[in-house]
Amino acid sequence: MRLRSKIHLYSSVLFAAVIILMNLSIYALFSRMSMNSELDRAEAEAVTAAAGLRQAADAAAVKDLLRAYVPLDGMLGVVGVNGAVEGRVTSEGEQELSRWKLTYAEQREARTVRFEGRTFSYASIPVIWSAGEVANVQVLQSLEPAADDLRVLRRVLIAVTILALLPVFLSSWLLGRLVMHPIQAMTSTMREIRGSGSFRRLEQRDGARDELAEMGETFNSMMDQLESNYDKQKSFVSNASHELKTPLTVIESYASLLLRRGKDKPELLEESIQAIHSESVRMKEMTEQLLLLARPKEQWLVSLGQVDLGAAAEESARAFRNAYGREIAVDLPEQMEQSVLAWTDAGKLKQLLFILLDNARKYSEEQIVITVTRKSDGGALLRVVDRGIGIPKEQLPKVFDRFYRVDESRTRGIGGAGLGLSLGKELADAIGAELTLDSVEGLGTTATITLSAKSNGDQVSFSQRVKKEEGER
Repeated sequence: MRLRSKIHLYSSVLFAAVIILMNLSIYALFSRMSMNSELDRAEAEAVTAAAGLRQAADAAAVKDLLRAYVPLDGMLGVVGVNGAVEGRVTSEGEQELSRWKLTYAEQREARTVRFEGRTFSYASIPVIWSAGEVANVQVLQSLEPAADDLRVLRRVLIAVTILALLPVFLSSWLLGRLVMHPIQAMTSTMREIRGSGSFRRLEQRDGARDELAEMGETFNSMMDQLESNYDKQKSFVSNASHELKTPLTVIESYASLLLRRGKDKPELLEESIQAIHSESVRMKEMTEQLLLLARPKEQWLVSLGQVDLGAAAEESARAFRNAYGREIAVDLPEQMEQSVLAWTDAGKLKQLLFILLDNARKYSEEQIVITVTRKSDGGALLRVVDRGIGIPKEQLPKVFDRFYRVDESRTRGIGGAGLGLSLGKELADAIGAELTLDSVEGLGTTATITLSAKSNGDQVSFSQRVKKEEGER
């Protein structure tokens, strides 16, 4: 059974059951109240008749009083302790009640009785005659008027139930359509996406803020993310295949050259080995960077905390000096009373500094400077400054794109795959920093890392922060 049919069926059955149970309860309550009212009326007439009969002086007076108190649609009788009927009078329309057997009852009672297929209210009241003997004044009264009222009530409730079920069925049908419309639209859009291979979005109602609208927004957001990932994957595969093709071709060419002439020419052997080693190292670095960029950010295991930027800069500069033999200077604020602290991840910040230092090393021969500056709002700035060839102004917006490299003719022989700054941008976003570049062609480049000083010292994983931000959106 389709979900729309289930919604229609279940809601209709539920509403119908509620209406029927409510009407049955109304009928049962009214029926009980009517019966109790009739019994009270019969008992009250018996009490009234008993009070009048106590004053009777002889049998003739008793019969006259019985005629005066007899109900319009019933019987009034008096029976003694020995079962002798002292008197009985029936109304004109209830002559068959003269065959009702009067039986003495010791207790006062009121109940319903059946006689010749009909229902009557029955009341029995003990009374003491003037001579001192005990008798019962008994009243029988037809319940046909009350039964007629109940029959009318039954018909009214049945009609009301039927009339009420019509809008119930209609509203449940409309509810099914309302609930299923966005789901059907989503299913249709998915089929079109699967058939055409393109990414489509659901049309959203203006001002809608219910769960169905949230589902549509979530679907559209998911389509945005899928399309973005698909485009990135497509670009990634295209660029990666293009970038890997060059070193593989170089390695293959030198390997073929070695097979043909390497044994006879030692200088060719040395050149080929160096070229193959260089290209292998470049492929290794590129592969490591590609794998890190391809990994979801939630798996980067970022742990945020207060980091001493001066110590981090000194440590990175010392490691870089030992690795490449380049002069790296660290410029800290003068007369610094306390360390410059920032809220970030120490390991990822060091990795980011290595990327910026390596980039500065490739494009400059002079001294590289790392400066640490405290901001007025409590944050901090880390700058990596070189005096290299610089970057043309029109190319600055593109340097963070994957596999993008500034003018090959100017950078031939430097190496790299154009992934360093792209990875650096991803790392900066992950540790809550902002990475910007400022460059003047021919004068050098300044890479600036802007960090915030957060008072909360609790360490929070990057995956938790990503999930929290997604939940807030």
